[in-house]
Amino acid sequence: MEKTISQKIQLGLFVIIGLILFILSIYFIGDKQKMFGKTNHLTAIFNNVNGLQLGNNVRYSGINVGTVRNIEMINDTVIKVDMIIDESIFPHIKRNAVATISSDGLVGNMIINIIPGNSNASSVEPGDAIQSLNRVRTDDILNTLNVTNKNAALLTSDLLEITKKIKQGKGTFGLLLNDTIMSDDLKQTLNNLKVTTQGTSKTVDNLNLIINSLNKKENVIGVLNDSAVANKIKDIIVNLHKTSAGIDKVVSNLNETILNAKDGKGAINYLSNNPNLVKKIDTTITNINEASKLLNQDLEALKHNFLFRGYFKKQEKEKAKK
Repeated sequence: MEKTISQKIQLGLFVIIGLILFILSIYFIGDKQKMFGKTNHLTAIFNNVNGLQLGNNVRYSGINVGTVRNIEMINDTVIKVDMIIDESIFPHIKRNAVATISSDGLVGNMIINIIPGNSNASSVEPGDAIQSLNRVRTDDILNTLNVTNKNAALLTSDLLEITKKIKQGKGTFGLLLNDTIMSDDLKQTLNNLKVTTQGTSKTVDNLNLIINSLNKKENVIGVLNDSAVANKIKDIIVNLHKTSAGIDKVVSNLNETILNAKDGKGAINYLSNNPNLVKKIDTTITNINEASKLLNQDLEALKHNFLFRGYFKKQEKEKAKK
Protein backbone atom coordinates (compact mmCIF):
# COMPACT_ATOMS: atom_id res chain seq x y z
CA MET A 1 0.00 0.00 0.00
CA GLU A 2 1.49 3.32 -1.07
CA LYS A 3 2.03 5.98 1.61
CA THR A 4 0.13 9.18 1.37
CA ILE A 5 1.78 12.59 1.21
CA SER A 6 0.73 13.43 4.78
CA GLN A 7 2.41 10.29 6.10
CA LYS A 8 5.60 11.14 4.23
CA ILE A 9 5.52 14.63 5.67
CA GLN A 10 5.01 13.27 9.20
CA LEU A 11 7.90 10.82 8.72
CA GLY A 12 10.13 13.61 7.45
CA LEU A 13 9.25 15.85 10.40
CA PHE A 14 9.93 12.99 12.82
CA VAL A 15 13.37 12.37 11.28
CA ILE A 16 14.22 16.09 11.28
CA ILE A 17 13.11 16.53 14.92
CA GLY A 18 15.10 13.43 15.91
CA LEU A 19 18.21 14.77 14.19
CA ILE A 20 17.75 18.14 15.87
CA LEU A 21 17.39 16.48 19.29
CA PHE A 22 20.44 14.31 18.60
CA ILE A 23 22.52 17.31 17.58
CA LEU A 24 21.36 19.27 20.64
CA SER A 25 22.22 16.33 22.91
CA ILE A 26 25.68 16.03 21.40
CA TYR A 27 26.13 19.78 21.75
CA PHE A 28 25.07 19.91 25.40
CA ILE A 29 27.12 16.85 26.25
CA GLY A 30 30.11 18.25 24.39
CA ASP A 31 29.67 21.62 26.02
CA LYS A 32 29.52 19.94 29.39
CA GLN A 33 32.70 18.02 28.60
CA LYS A 34 34.32 21.19 27.23
CA MET A 35 34.68 19.65 23.79
CA PHE A 36 33.69 22.71 21.76
CA GLY A 37 35.06 25.64 23.80
CA LYS A 38 38.62 26.90 24.06
CA THR A 39 40.40 24.82 26.70
CA ASN A 40 43.89 24.14 27.98
CA HIS A 41 45.55 21.49 30.10
CA LEU A 42 46.27 21.66 33.83
CA THR A 43 47.76 18.81 35.86
CA ALA A 44 47.82 17.70 39.48
CA ILE A 45 49.69 14.91 41.27
CA PHE A 46 47.88 12.58 43.72
CA ASN A 47 48.87 9.44 45.58
CA ASN A 48 45.30 8.11 45.46
CA VAL A 49 42.50 9.18 43.09
CA ASN A 50 39.74 7.47 45.15
CA GLY A 51 37.84 6.11 42.12
CA LEU A 52 38.19 9.21 39.91
CA GLN A 53 37.35 8.41 36.25
CA LEU A 54 37.86 10.02 32.86
CA GLY A 55 35.23 12.64 32.09
CA ASN A 56 34.52 13.50 35.73
CA ASN A 57 33.97 17.17 36.42
CA VAL A 58 36.52 19.68 37.62
CA ARG A 59 35.18 22.49 39.80
CA TYR A 60 36.70 25.77 40.84
CA SER A 61 34.95 27.52 43.76
CA GLY A 62 31.91 25.28 43.13
CA ILE A 63 31.70 26.07 39.38
CA ASN A 64 32.23 23.43 36.69
CA VAL A 65 35.28 24.63 34.77
CA GLY A 66 36.51 21.47 33.06
CA THR A 67 36.78 17.69 33.01
CA VAL A 68 39.31 14.96 33.68
CA ARG A 69 41.08 14.19 30.41
CA ASN A 70 43.66 11.59 31.44
CA ILE A 71 44.80 9.62 34.50
CA GLU A 72 48.37 8.33 34.33
CA MET A 73 50.04 6.04 36.87
CA ILE A 74 53.64 7.28 37.33
CA ASN A 75 54.54 4.84 40.14
CA ASP A 76 52.92 3.16 43.12
CA THR A 77 52.58 6.45 45.03
CA VAL A 78 52.34 9.06 42.23
CA ILE A 79 49.31 9.43 39.95
CA LYS A 80 49.20 12.25 37.41
CA VAL A 81 45.76 13.64 36.54
CA ASP A 82 45.40 15.72 33.36
CA MET A 83 42.51 18.19 33.37
CA ILE A 84 40.96 20.23 30.57
CA ILE A 85 40.12 23.68 31.90
CA ASP A 86 38.26 26.52 30.21
CA GLU A 87 40.78 29.18 29.10
CA SER A 88 38.71 31.97 30.63
CA ILE A 89 39.24 30.47 34.11
CA PHE A 90 43.05 30.37 33.95
CA PRO A 91 43.52 34.04 35.06
CA HIS A 92 41.50 33.26 38.21
CA ILE A 93 43.44 30.14 39.23
CA LYS A 94 46.55 31.08 41.25
CA ARG A 95 49.74 29.05 41.46
CA ASN A 96 49.12 28.32 45.15
CA ALA A 97 45.67 26.84 44.47
CA VAL A 98 45.10 23.31 45.82
CA ALA A 99 43.33 20.43 44.04
CA THR A 100 41.39 17.86 46.08
CA ILE A 101 39.32 14.82 45.14
CA SER A 102 35.84 14.55 46.65
CA SER A 103 32.44 13.06 45.83
CA ASP A 104 29.65 14.90 44.08
CA GLY A 105 27.10 14.59 46.88
CA LEU A 106 26.77 11.62 49.22
CA VAL A 107 26.75 8.88 46.56
CA GLY A 108 27.72 10.86 43.42
CA ASN A 109 30.71 10.55 41.13
CA MET A 110 34.16 11.62 42.22
CA ILE A 111 35.15 15.13 41.14
CA ILE A 112 38.20 17.39 41.44
CA ASN A 113 37.72 20.54 43.49
CA ILE A 114 40.25 23.33 42.99
CA ILE A 115 40.46 25.45 46.13
CA PRO A 116 41.41 29.09 45.38
CA GLY A 117 44.80 30.27 46.61
CA ASN A 118 46.14 33.61 47.80
CA SER A 119 45.10 36.46 45.52
CA ASN A 120 48.61 37.93 45.69
CA ALA A 121 50.10 34.96 43.83
CA SER A 122 50.47 34.88 40.06
CA SER A 123 48.05 33.01 37.78
CA VAL A 124 48.77 29.55 36.38
CA GLU A 125 49.80 28.97 32.79
CA PRO A 126 48.56 26.17 30.49
CA GLY A 127 50.35 22.92 31.28
CA ASP A 128 51.28 23.93 34.86
CA ALA A 129 50.94 21.50 37.77
CA ILE A 130 49.14 22.73 40.89
CA GLN A 131 49.41 21.47 44.43
CA SER A 132 47.18 18.66 45.62
CA LEU A 133 45.72 17.62 48.94
CA ASN A 134 44.99 13.96 49.58
CA ARG A 135 41.99 13.72 51.84
CA VAL A 136 41.32 10.86 54.20
CA ARG A 137 39.63 7.97 52.45
CA THR A 138 36.40 6.40 53.64
CA ASP A 139 38.19 3.11 54.22
CA ASP A 140 40.71 4.83 56.46
CA ILE A 141 37.88 6.50 58.37
CA LEU A 142 36.11 3.17 58.81
CA ASN A 143 39.32 1.49 59.97
CA THR A 144 39.91 4.29 62.47
CA LEU A 145 36.33 4.04 63.68
CA ASN A 146 36.73 0.28 64.04
CA VAL A 147 39.82 0.72 66.20
CA THR A 148 38.06 3.44 68.17
CA ASN A 149 35.07 1.17 68.76
CA LYS A 150 37.35 -1.60 70.02
CA ASN A 151 39.12 0.79 72.36
CA ALA A 152 35.76 2.13 73.56
CA ALA A 153 34.59 -1.43 74.25
CA LEU A 154 37.74 -2.16 76.26
CA LEU A 155 37.38 1.12 78.13
CA THR A 156 33.74 0.38 78.90
CA SER A 157 34.67 -3.06 80.18
CA ASP A 158 37.36 -1.59 82.44
CA LEU A 159 34.97 1.08 83.72
CA LEU A 160 32.35 -1.55 84.52
CA GLU A 161 34.93 -3.57 86.44
CA ILE A 162 36.10 -0.48 88.34
CA THR A 163 32.57 0.59 89.26
CA LYS A 164 31.78 -2.93 90.37
CA LYS A 165 34.77 -2.96 92.73
CA ILE A 166 33.84 0.47 94.05
CA LYS A 167 30.33 -0.72 94.83
CA GLN A 168 31.76 -3.74 96.63
CA GLY A 169 33.90 -1.43 98.78
CA LYS A 170 37.21 -2.49 97.30
CA GLY A 171 40.04 -0.05 96.83
CA THR A 172 40.48 3.46 98.21
CA PHE A 173 37.46 5.00 96.46
CA GLY A 174 35.23 2.10 97.44
CA LEU A 175 36.39 2.40 101.04
CA LEU A 176 35.74 6.15 101.04
CA LEU A 177 32.28 5.73 99.55
CA ASN A 178 31.18 2.88 101.80
CA ASP A 179 32.98 3.67 105.09
CA THR A 180 30.97 6.34 106.94
CA ILE A 181 33.56 6.69 109.72
CA MET A 182 36.32 7.50 107.25
CA SER A 183 34.08 9.94 105.43
CA ASP A 184 33.36 11.70 108.74
CA ASP A 185 37.10 11.82 109.51
CA LEU A 186 37.75 13.23 106.06
CA LYS A 187 35.06 15.83 106.58
CA GLN A 188 36.58 16.81 109.94
CA THR A 189 40.02 16.99 108.35
CA LEU A 190 38.70 19.33 105.67
CA ASN A 191 37.10 21.51 108.33
CA ASN A 192 40.39 21.67 110.26
CA LEU A 193 42.19 22.50 107.05
CA LYS A 194 39.70 25.28 106.41
CA VAL A 195 40.28 26.71 109.91
CA THR A 196 44.04 26.45 109.45
CA THR A 197 43.77 28.21 106.11
CA GLN A 198 41.83 31.06 107.70
CA GLY A 199 44.46 31.39 110.44
CA THR A 200 47.20 31.37 107.84
CA SER A 201 45.39 34.09 105.92
CA LYS A 202 45.21 36.26 109.05
CA THR A 203 48.89 35.64 109.76
CA VAL A 204 49.78 36.67 106.22
CA ASP A 205 47.73 39.85 106.63
CA ASN A 206 49.56 40.66 109.87
CA LEU A 207 52.91 40.04 108.20
CA ASN A 208 51.90 42.38 105.39
CA LEU A 209 51.02 45.07 107.94
CA ILE A 210 54.38 44.61 109.68
CA ILE A 211 56.26 44.74 106.40
CA ASN A 212 54.38 47.88 105.34
CA SER A 213 55.12 49.53 108.72
CA LEU A 214 58.84 48.82 108.30
CA ASN A 215 58.95 51.26 105.42
CA LYS A 216 57.84 54.15 107.64
CA LYS A 217 60.53 56.60 108.78
CA GLU A 218 59.38 56.31 112.41
CA ASN A 219 60.86 52.79 112.52
CA VAL A 220 64.54 51.85 112.62
CA ILE A 221 64.39 50.03 109.29
CA GLY A 222 62.44 52.90 107.80
CA VAL A 223 65.17 55.30 108.94
CA LEU A 224 67.76 53.04 107.36
CA ASN A 225 65.88 53.31 104.08
CA ASP A 226 66.59 57.07 104.10
CA SER A 227 69.56 57.72 101.78
CA ALA A 228 70.89 60.58 103.95
CA VAL A 229 70.90 58.40 107.07
CA ALA A 230 72.46 55.58 105.12
CA ASN A 231 75.27 57.91 103.95
CA LYS A 232 75.88 59.09 107.54
CA ILE A 233 76.06 55.51 108.78
CA LYS A 234 78.44 54.73 105.95
CA ASP A 235 80.69 57.68 106.98
CA ILE A 236 80.62 56.53 110.62
CA ILE A 237 81.64 53.03 109.60
CA VAL A 238 84.50 54.45 107.49
CA ASN A 239 85.68 56.60 110.43
CA LEU A 240 85.44 53.63 112.77
CA HIS A 241 87.53 51.66 110.32
CA LYS A 242 90.18 54.43 110.27
CA THR A 243 90.11 54.72 114.08
CA SER A 244 90.46 50.98 114.38
CA ALA A 245 93.50 51.13 112.09
CA GLY A 246 95.04 53.88 114.31
CA ILE A 247 94.35 51.90 117.47
CA ASP A 248 96.00 48.92 115.88
CA LYS A 249 99.14 51.04 115.24
CA VAL A 250 99.17 52.33 118.86
CA VAL A 251 98.76 48.82 120.23
CA SER A 252 101.52 47.64 117.92
CA ASN A 253 103.84 50.40 119.20
CA LEU A 254 102.97 49.59 122.84
CA ASN A 255 103.66 45.94 122.20
CA GLU A 256 106.99 46.86 120.64
CA THR A 257 107.86 49.11 123.64
CA ILE A 258 106.92 46.37 126.10
CA LEU A 259 108.98 43.84 124.18
CA ASN A 260 111.96 46.22 124.19
CA ALA A 261 111.55 46.69 127.93
CA LYS A 262 111.41 42.93 128.47
CA ASP A 263 114.44 42.40 126.24
CA GLY A 264 116.49 44.90 128.25
CA LYS A 265 116.34 47.70 125.77
CA GLY A 266 115.65 51.38 126.62
CA ALA A 267 115.69 53.54 129.77
CA ILE A 268 112.59 51.99 131.30
CA ASN A 269 114.18 48.57 131.51
CA TYR A 270 117.39 50.17 132.84
CA LEU A 271 115.49 52.07 135.55
CA SER A 272 113.33 49.12 136.51
CA ASN A 273 116.03 46.45 136.48
CA ASN A 274 119.06 48.40 138.11
CA PRO A 275 118.56 48.51 141.93
CA ASN A 276 121.76 50.56 142.52
CA LEU A 277 120.47 53.29 140.26
CA VAL A 278 117.22 53.31 142.16
CA LYS A 279 119.05 53.67 145.45
CA LYS A 280 121.14 56.49 144.02
CA ILE A 281 118.03 58.26 142.83
CA ASP A 282 116.43 57.87 146.28
CA THR A 283 119.61 59.23 147.94
CA THR A 284 119.72 62.14 145.51
CA ILE A 285 116.10 63.03 146.17
CA THR A 286 116.74 62.83 149.93
CA ASN A 287 119.75 65.11 149.59
CA ILE A 288 117.75 67.57 147.49
CA ASN A 289 115.04 67.68 150.16
CA GLU A 290 117.62 68.33 152.87
CA ALA A 291 119.34 70.99 150.75
CA SER A 292 115.97 72.62 150.17
CA LYS A 293 115.38 72.78 153.93
CA LEU A 294 118.80 74.31 154.55
CA LEU A 295 118.20 76.84 151.76
CA ASN A 296 114.90 77.84 153.36
CA GLN A 297 116.72 78.34 156.65
CA ASP A 298 119.36 80.47 154.94
CA LEU A 299 116.68 82.62 153.36
CA GLU A 300 115.04 83.17 156.72
CA ALA A 301 118.40 84.19 158.15
CA LEU A 302 118.94 86.64 155.30
CA LYS A 303 115.54 88.21 155.96
CA HIS A 304 116.59 89.02 159.52
CA ASN A 305 120.05 90.29 158.45
CA PHE A 306 120.22 94.10 158.49
CA LEU A 307 122.01 94.14 155.13
CA PHE A 308 119.14 92.38 153.26
CA ARG A 309 116.19 93.40 155.47
CA GLY A 310 115.35 96.43 153.32
CA TYR A 311 115.29 94.36 150.15
CA PHE A 312 112.81 91.83 151.57
CA LYS A 313 110.55 94.57 152.98
CA LYS A 314 110.50 96.23 149.57
CA GLN A 315 109.42 92.85 148.04
CA GLU A 316 106.60 92.53 150.62
CA LYS A 317 105.32 96.05 149.89
CA GLU A 318 105.17 95.36 146.14
CA LYS A 319 103.24 92.13 146.81
CA ALA A 320 100.83 94.03 149.06
CA LYS A 321 100.24 96.65 146.34
CA LYS A 322 99.45 93.98 143.80
